Amino acid sequence: MATVVALREVGWRAEAALRRKRGEARVLAVLSGSLYLTVDAELGESWGVEADHRRLRDAPAWGRLPGPSTSLIWLGTVGAALHGRAIVTAGPWPDVTPGETVELDGRGARVWRPCTVAFTLATDELRSSARALMAALASLAPPPGFGALVAGGPLAFPLERATVPARALAEACTADDAEAAAMAAVELVGLGPGLTPAGDDFVGGAFFARARLGAGAGESTTRWAQAAAAVVDAARERTHPISLTLLMDLVSGHGHAPLHELTNALGTRAPLAQTLDTARRVTRIGHSSGWDMLAGFVIALGGP
Repeated sequence: MATVVALREVGWRAEAALRRKRGEARVLAVLSGSLYLTVDAELGESWGVEADHRRLRDAPAWGRLPGPSTSLIWLGTVGAALHGRAIVTAGPWPDVTPGETVELDGRGARVWRPCTVAFTLATDELRSSARALMAALASLAPPPGFGALVAGGPLAFPLERATVPARALAEACTADDAEAAAMAAVELVGLGPGLTPAGDDFVGGAFFARARLGAGAGESTTRWAQAAAAVVDAARERTHPISLTLLMDLVSGHGHAPLHELTNALGTRAPLAQTLDTARRVTRIGHSSGWDMLAGFVIALGGP
């Protein structure tokens, strides 16, 4: 008999997947602070990203980019950052093992989805706001990983060789050069430690910023959609399936709740103190993933 887990909160992607499968999921991995599960697809079925990758590659405009498959979800504890794939249990942490089937009971659970806000900032205003945030972040404790770039410091081992492509990615985003951004991003994918390699998080943060705040109209949107698809193509050979799925989320403009909140703060001219507070919440995602995503996000908007 499957273990039944009562849910308190559930991301909108996870909720849709669980509704189709009547709450049934299979345990993939048990980590200290999260439980990864699969829905709809088995491990050997490419995580269900194949069809979505084709739609991403062929998308005619950035605004029409589809979200990736809902086959991967994870269970976290109360207080963890919400995400479209995240679920939060209402009771004790279940004692399960990889391969085991669990039944996730979402009756009464709050469904989270990012708030859509109309942005009014011109490009120069957005860049100025991003640079002000970078300056404020530089006053915090020395950040790990790619966060060192925000503070104006050098990248430490094992990321020191990523300095040149990281700067190239920032310059390409500032210049609205989608092709150069893709070339630089490919060099970064798969680099560094972590469940999601630091390079994946940095690239994802940069393309998330482009998807949500940085892309213009017409030909520019098509070129950035093609660039995102090129990055995903490379990531298939350079990173593992969990990170590939989360990277696809980011380049499509879907991420953790604090990242969406930071987007809204910058895009609506929120006071710097409020924006900085939101950025601090981004840095608390994972062990160092939050800092890596934040670095890519602000550098893509503010420039190197």
